Amino acid sequence: MQQNLVLILARELADKLASAMFVVEGDGRLAYFNERAADILGEPFSEIGRIPMEEWSTAFKPTSLEGEPLEPENTPLVSAVLNREPAHMTLRIEARDGTARDLAVTAIPLFAHEDEFVGAAAIFWELSRSDG
Repeated sequence: MQQNLVLILARELADKLASAMFVVEGDGRLAYFNERAADILGEPFSEIGRIPMEEWSTAFKPTSLEGEPLEPENTPLVSAVLNREPAHMTLRIEARDGTARDLAVTAIPLFAHEDEFVGAAAIFWELSRSDG
């Protein structure tokens, strides 16, 4: 399957960034995440692979900073895919090693043309416990 040029470029951008970045296709399937994201998530992209949104959106057990579970559609990247609008929030995840990490996440939909949605990307960074 051939990827859209916008997704290819998003992956290239993610690969060059020192900031954590996660890129998904229009149907929500994971396309790529970079090395910094792997550091935060506790597992490299090569081990997770191109899993569907139903898997990655729950794999890291997202919660509010107060520990209340978040439904996937209430997280920024899933929201950007479903609503095709940008989203931002702070949340907590559980990394693969069990470490709780507080993150600020900004997600944007990706369009090849004004009416051609091709995916979404999220940039996130870890907050110190006093930042959240």
